[in-house]
Amino acid sequence: MTTAQNVTIPGGTAGLNGYLVAPAGDGPYPGIVVIHEAFGLNDDIRSIADRFAQEGYIALAVDLFAGRNRVICMFRFFSSMFTNALNHGGIHDLRTTLTFLENQPNVDKNRLGAIGFCMGGSFAISWACTDERLKVVAPFYAMNPRPMDAVARACPVVGSYPEKDFTAGAGRKLDATLGDYDIAHDIKVYPGATHSFFNAAGGDANEAAAADAWERVKAFFAEKLS
Repeated sequence: MTTAQNVTIPGGTAGLNGYLVAPAGDGPYPGIVVIHEAFGLNDDIRSIADRFAQEGYIALAVDLFAGRNRVICMFRFFSSMFTNALNHGGIHDLRTTLTFLENQPNVDKNRLGAIGFCMGGSFAISWACTDERLKVVAPFYAMNPRPMDAVARACPVVGSYPEKDFTAGAGRKLDATLGDYDIAHDIKVYPGATHSFFNAAGGDANEAAAADAWERVKAFFAEKLS
């Protein structure tokens, strides 16, 4: 049994909000920030937060578009990934979101992680290079941070990439670079999968790849946040 609520997150961009879902009981539980792709905080992203709560995590799916024009936000965010990947407004809002999450009375501050998809996956790996509170991240079909050697400061990473997508090369490069820096990681490129394969409501959904990726994420998170 889980409980869910919409929350306002103070201290970030005006109107920053999210969907907070938790297991029943007092905890403390590990906390996960769920970062949406370009479609924003929708039912698919909420369902991923729900799945984490069913596994014993408190999950906060953040809305980085929060009351603003989605197209303008996307343009700014994607531009920032090339020019200021480690310290743009989206990263600031994610830090604020994590502060809100870790201050929930039933969250264990020492067991925090994040998962993100496409834009959100790119944010997750860049954020992991700048925030020591994160103990594990799971980027899906993500772009890599700039400069690439920033991942030397990253936490453990479990990443999932589709073979038939421009991000496949990024996944392979991330795999190699994390290995160079001896950072625990599990990176997999899924043959035949295309972009947004984890989105169950999308036309590119790949049930087999999504099921395998979810099992890998669960196992990796359980190990790193135990």
